[in-house]
Amino acid sequence: MTEHAKFCVTADVFVIRNGKLLLGKRKNTFGEGFWGLPGGHLEFKETFAQGAARELQEETGMSARDFQFIVLYNNNSREEHYIHVGMLALDPEGEPRVCEPDKCEEWRWFDLTSMPRNEILWVHLPQIDAFLAQQNFIDHS
Repeated sequence: MTEHAKFCVTADVFVIRNGKLLLGKRKNTFGEGFWGLPGGHLEFKETFAQGAARELQEETGMSARDFQFIVLYNNNSREEHYIHVGMLALDPEGEPRVCEPDKCEEWRWFDLTSMPRNEILWVHLPQIDAFLAQQNFIDHS
């Protein structure tokens, strides 16, 4: 019998207000110094919406009425294998605050038409590009 490889699944949250996307500056973690989407590993038995809601609350203190699937990114181009599920926060509520100061320096809104591409976390940039191009699937190997 073939042994199945292990991979991780993340729920990455797109919070958009007035044509701007919320990104956090990462610290003391993977991609330190880069801007990234709120999100993280899906927990056992969580739905994508539940994971997105939990991660959004844990990292920013914000909530949303619901979440809509927007992009699936199969990222197996490095040693690790990740499935990133991009979820759009519908009717986000509250203002972002740094709720995990050991992992994030600040939250900032970036205009969707002029983001700092060279400063965005390389695993989130393909998802953002796909969202802007209205594509919902990326398969990298």
